Amino acid sequence: MSTAYEVLVLDDESIVCERLSDYLGKNGFSVETFTESPKALARLAEKEFDVVITDLKMKGPNGLEVMHFVRNRAPRTQVIIITGYASMESAREAEFSGVFDFINKPFQMESLGALVKKAAKKAGKLKGRSDQ
Repeated sequence: MSTAYEVLVLDDESIVCERLSDYLGKNGFSVETFTESPKALARLAEKEFDVVITDLKMKGPNGLEVMHFVRNRAPRTQVIIITGYASMESAREAEFSGVFDFINKPFQMESLGALVKKAAKKAGKLKGRSDQ
């Protein structure tokens, strides 16, 4: 049996973390959630995840800063940015920095789930995994 892909979810709204954790967990992912970006960054410094889902606008380091941290620390990790406050500038910066995808809230859970699966498979290939 192969190991589940690992996902870190960071959103300052706990309900978003809970819903994503429930949905992704039921679909075979191992999920850790954080509502504070400094705590998420500390965890990202300890462990490499397959996928990071982060909100864009938060207190402390924002989603773009989290993405840059991940890019420098774990280049194979795929980052998905979710936001209710998209701007062309932030979308361009995210795309230029190598974000896997950038999606607006509200989103369909099934659509995000399919996106996470694609991102996890890409991360797995970069890591040399051939499972799932």
